[in-house]
Amino acid sequence: MKADLEPIVGRYVSFDVAGRRCRVYFEEAGSGIPLVCLHTAGADSRQYRHMLCDDEITSRFRVLAFDMPWHGKSYPPEGWQDEEYELSTDLYVQTILSFCRALDLDRPALVGCSIGGRIVLHLAHEHFNEFRALIGVESADYQQPWYDTSWLHRGDVHGGEVCAALVSGLIAPQSPDEYRHETLWQYMQGGPGVFRGDLYFYRVDSDLRGRLAGIRTDLCPLYLLTGEYDFSCTPDDTLRTAQSVPGAKVTIMREVGHFPMSENPHQFRTYLLPVLNEICSLQASCHRHKPG
Repeated sequence: MKADLEPIVGRYVSFDVAGRRCRVYFEEAGSGIPLVCLHTAGADSRQYRHMLCDDEITSRFRVLAFDMPWHGKSYPPEGWQDEEYELSTDLYVQTILSFCRALDLDRPALVGCSIGGRIVLHLAHEHFNEFRALIGVESADYQQPWYDTSWLHRGDVHGGEVCAALVSGLIAPQSPDEYRHETLWQYMQGGPGVFRGDLYFYRVDSDLRGRLAGIRTDLCPLYLLTGEYDFSCTPDDTLRTAQSVPGAKVTIMREVGHFPMSENPHQFRTYLLPVLNEICSLQASCHRHKPG
């Protein structure tokens, strides 16, 4: 059987975040409008491999998916052994903006899932001028915690297996077994305490209820896509959030859960492609009306 060579190219880029040098791994494919992809808590950029291999997307978008420091193939910053990892809102924002600036991306579009979906709302409120469009997947201003994070970093349990067990119920029953187990395998490989550190941002440091007034969706369109089987960020959570953001466009996705891009990529693309088509149309319209 002939070998299949995928179009994905992986590279490292080093840049400063909060005064510390970080060596960050990212993968990219395609050309056109930059599209930055943010993975979920405790996981890495492999969640976006199907988008990176989708010709219909990469023919128009330069898709870039990076591993946050401490995740995947990205190392923690020097001195990590003497500290406990905790992701704060400020650190998350600095990492995203520093990555985009390090690669000289001109107002990229951005898609983020779960914690990435939460930070999308913050970016829409505070940094909309840095982006041409924002896509929040499983995104809401707040979710009531339903899990005990103390189990995610203990010496008497297997951290990776506990992480996978915790999120396994968030995958829709219709998701193919191949992709279900691929998604869980990614969770089994996280560094010790990293999932719990990410959830510090999600549980403690990013309650956006009542703080989203003034988002300018006319200047930076905001799209919110949530799976009907997600009981962590429920459709009601997303719909409630959208009520405080005039102009936000909400879609509840059928037959997917909390990890649509990895658990059921074929179903997810039926919802993502119309959004990407609209971003391309907006880009074309801007070029037509540009003075000179």
